[in-house]
Amino acid sequence: MVFGLGRKAKKEQAAEPDAPVPAEEAAEESTDTTGRSATGPFDVSEITSRDGYVDLGALLIAPSEGLQLRLEVEEATQRVVAVTMDLNGSSLQLQAFAAPKSEGLWDEIREQIGQSVGSQGGQVEEVQGQFGTELVAKLPAGAPDGSQGYRVARFVGIDGPRWFLRGVLGGAAATDRDAAVPLEALFRKVVVIRGDSPMPPRDLLQLRLPKDATATPPPGAPALQEPERGPEITQIG
Repeated sequence: MVFGLGRKAKKEQAAEPDAPVPAEEAAEESTDTTGRSATGPFDVSEITSRDGYVDLGALLIAPSEGLQLRLEVEEATQRVVAVTMDLNGSSLQLQAFAAPKSEGLWDEIREQIGQSVGSQGGQVEEVQGQFGTELVAKLPAGAPDGSQGYRVARFVGIDGPRWFLRGVLGGAAATDRDAAVPLEALFRKVVVIRGDSPMPPRDLLQLRLPKDATATPPPGAPALQEPERGPEITQIG
């Protein structure tokens, strides 16, 4: 598994901050063993150890053979705003956000993504997948031969305890369910670290480079690639 850096210029929109929640109350909110907390993605309170994960701050990523990670940097602030997982010619972009304690964000966000895609001349379709209601978006894009075509992206959203995790599948995984299986399995293994501090709903949870990313890695450990531009990020706010 290797690392790369990309750059991005847009900012996410903030809303009103939520109130802090005691640790024991946050733990109670994530004790359902029949839904997300049983199958993932997970809250950090739902795992027994952080060992073996790639620590990106707000997200813990499980390593996998052939997996490449690209951290995308906002040019204006130089903060890391997304991580993209590249595997077998497909991609999965991840962003984690603060969310209200009492309600999820995914229903509202799907509607806003649809409006954004429609304003760009694209089309959206809601479909049912293994993560619940998903959104398949088709955006106008020029083909290599100069003709007008479409770029397809598949949006999945997970409402967790005071956080929201969004994934955007690209490449073959956006349209081919079989091609998406390896990335979907990695998506289920993602761990979100929300933290205890009050944050405005929809604020990005802070991502960062792994602490040892600049050191000479041992054999088999992640290596740092030269910076490269990442894919565009669709705003949710």
